[in-house]
Amino acid sequence: MGSQNEIPQPRQRVRVPAIDPDGDRRALELSSLNAIAEVLNRSTDLPEALTKTLAIVAGVLGFHSGWVWLLDAHGEYVPAAGYNLPPHLQDPENMSGWLCHCLKTFSEGDLRGAANVNVLTCSRLQGVVDGTDGLRYHASVPIYLSGRRVGVLNVAMPEWRGLAPEELQFLYTVGYQVGLAVEHKRLLQAQTRLAQVEERNRLAREIHDTVAQTLAGLVMQLDVADALVERDRTRASLALHEAQALARRALEDVRRSVLDLRAAPLEGLTLAEALQQLVAELERTSGIRAAFTSSGADRSLPPRIEMAAFRVAQEALANVAAHATARHVAVGLQLAAGPPERLRLTIEDDGRGFDTPPAAGRFGLVGMRERARLLGGSLAIASAPGAGTHITLELPLDG
Repeated sequence: MGSQNEIPQPRQRVRVPAIDPDGDRRALELSSLNAIAEVLNRSTDLPEALTKTLAIVAGVLGFHSGWVWLLDAHGEYVPAAGYNLPPHLQDPENMSGWLCHCLKTFSEGDLRGAANVNVLTCSRLQGVVDGTDGLRYHASVPIYLSGRRVGVLNVAMPEWRGLAPEELQFLYTVGYQVGLAVEHKRLLQAQTRLAQVEERNRLAREIHDTVAQTLAGLVMQLDVADALVERDRTRASLALHEAQALARRALEDVRRSVLDLRAAPLEGLTLAEALQQLVAELERTSGIRAAFTSSGADRSLPPRIEMAAFRVAQEALANVAAHATARHVAVGLQLAAGPPERLRLTIEDDGRGFDTPPAAGRFGLVGMRERARLLGGSLAIASAPGAGTHITLELPLDG
C-alpha cells in the first residue's frame, strides 16, 4: 500500500465523468460513486485504485490534485496514493512526517463526519514559492470504518472555497468506500497468509509421506546390499538396483516439492493471468500445443481458492508433460452460477490416457483430491487407454 518514501502515481489515464453545469449534479455524483465502487472492487492494486478514485473525485468537484494517507499496523501514516501532485509534493522528503495540520487534526479526532470535513491551508505547501502549481488549500476527508481510524483523503485547490452540503456528503461517502476497500485488501492479505500456512503444512505432510518414506526404503536397500556384497553378489546387485530406483523416485519427489515452494506464482496476478503463463510455459518447454480460455474469472478470488486451482493445474500439466505423450492440451477456467458460485477448472489432453480409477497415489492425484476436499470441492477424472484424460476441478467460492 505504498511507503513513506514514495507515493504511487497513476500508470495510465483515468476516465473522469464529464461535468455538465446544466445537468443534474446529483446524478453526476451518483454515477461517480458507482464508478468509484467499481474501481475499488475490481482492482487488485490498491494504490492504483486509490489513484483512480482521486482522479474521479477531483473531476467531480473541480479540484486539482489529491493524495491518500493510510494508518499502517505500526500506527504510522503512510502515503498510499497520489494524483496530479505538484512537484513539491512529489519529493518524498516533503511528504515525510505525519504532524501536518490534517493528520494532526484527524489523530485528535476532530474530523468525524460529513459536516466536519474541513477545508484547510496545506501546511506542506505553506510558505513554499516554487513547485506548488498554485495550490494552497485542501479538503481533508476522514476515512473511518466501524469507528476505527483508517486514513485521510485530501483533495487540493488553489483558492479556498467552502464546500456545499451535498459536496461534503459526497466526500464522506467516498471516504467510507475507500475505508471498505482498504479493509477488504487487508482481509485478503490475511487470507493469503493463512493460505500460505496451509500450503506449507500440506507440503510437510507430502514430504513426510513421500520423500521421507522413500529415503527410508533407500537406506534399507543399501544396508541389504552391504550385507550381501561378499556372500551373494546377485542379491546384492538386485538390492542396489532397487536402491537406484528409490533414489530416482526421491529425487522426483524433491523436485516437485521444490517447485511448489518457489516464490508465490500468483503474487500480483489474477488466477487467469497465472494460468495463462503456466500454459505458455508448458508449450515453450515441452512442445505440446497448449491453449487457455477463461470465462468470467478475470477478477480476484479468495486466495485459498486461487492457490488450490493453480496447484491442481500445475500438477496436472506436469503429468501431461511427463507421462501423457500428448500433442494437445486445453485448460479452461470459468465461474459457474450458484448458489453457491463455483470456480470450474478443466484440463484436457489427447495423450495415451490410463485406466480409471487410477492406482492410489498415481500422478499426484492424492494431493489434487485433498486440495479439492479441504475446500468443499470435487475433482473428477475421466480417462481410458488411448483416449486422453479430462480433469474437472470445482470449488465453491464460499468453501
